[in-house]
Amino acid sequence: MSDPIANLDPRARGLLRSLIAQYIRDGEPVGSRTLAKHSGLDVSPATIRNIMADLEDIGLVAAPHTSAGRIPTAQGYRVFVDSLLQVQPLGDADMSRLRANVTAGTGTQALLSNASQLLSAMSHFVGVVTVPRREQFAFRHIDFVPLEPHRVLVILVFTDNEVQNRIITTRRAYTPSELEQTANYLNAHFAGRPLREIHATLLRELRDTRSAMERVLGAAMEVAEHALDPGDEDMLLSGQTRLMGLHDLTDVDRLRELFETFSRKREILQLLERCIHAQGVRIFIGEETGLASMDACTVVTAPYSADGKVLGVLGVIGPTRMAYERVIPMVQATADLLGAALNPGAQAT
Repeated sequence: MSDPIANLDPRARGLLRSLIAQYIRDGEPVGSRTLAKHSGLDVSPATIRNIMADLEDIGLVAAPHTSAGRIPTAQGYRVFVDSLLQVQPLGDADMSRLRANVTAGTGTQALLSNASQLLSAMSHFVGVVTVPRREQFAFRHIDFVPLEPHRVLVILVFTDNEVQNRIITTRRAYTPSELEQTANYLNAHFAGRPLREIHATLLRELRDTRSAMERVLGAAMEVAEHALDPGDEDMLLSGQTRLMGLHDLTDVDRLRELFETFSRKREILQLLERCIHAQGVRIFIGEETGLASMDACTVVTAPYSADGKVLGVLGVIGPTRMAYERVIPMVQATADLLGAALNPGAQAT
């Protein structure tokens, strides 16, 4: 499929850029007289009407039946984002706000929550952050506290400062002495190693060991398979209700479908997973999301990494009529700062 803007002359490009910028700012269909006044081009309204007709023919703008003005289509936004938009670095005030709230020294869950809430507050749309799988992090220390004969409290400290308390049910009762011995063994032999390595190593050692350590290994195997279970990957959403008052999303049925998509999460997670290996910001406009409930939305995403490994994806979900020149650098800057905060050896830039 040919690039719809490839054959447009500079004047048509300038008018398309001006129309979309005007529509993003005001939310009203843009007429030829408005474009003649604000485009900065020395062309007549009649000439502008002819150019707008050409842009409409190739699907970049549309004329709502209630107005003679034009609005951008999803394809028009795509051309705007890919070819016409001039993105500037995030402003000093916004960067300062991000740096103050996305900082090293707190647990991962708190960092992710802060990032999601900041993206929502600063964009006025929905902020989303996928939660890294726990198996990607090494654990630092583990303790077991007996609660009942078959129930044990697990206190698990990870190297990213995250502390998790889990209650597990065991097949047999363990004495406090057995639990202490098991915790000592795990701390001595596995601290600093990712969770996914521990289970396989325990299985191998248990298979190869025929000694007094077999009982300890057996206990370690049982409690570890529960206590070190990384769980399901999930995501944090903030600010869904911000979409309810937007002029662009007034259809009640469509808004209900959108909120149902938010509540299920699975479809959005699958969309975000498509960005996990992307370089920098990736943008899905309207039907590009593959979700009917998000036909009127844009998703701006970026992966975040620590220690050279991609941990997850964050982004903003809002209407197609959003200030792309501000949201794009905001998403990228948040991803950079979050990755730096999760990597003690890195410094945010």
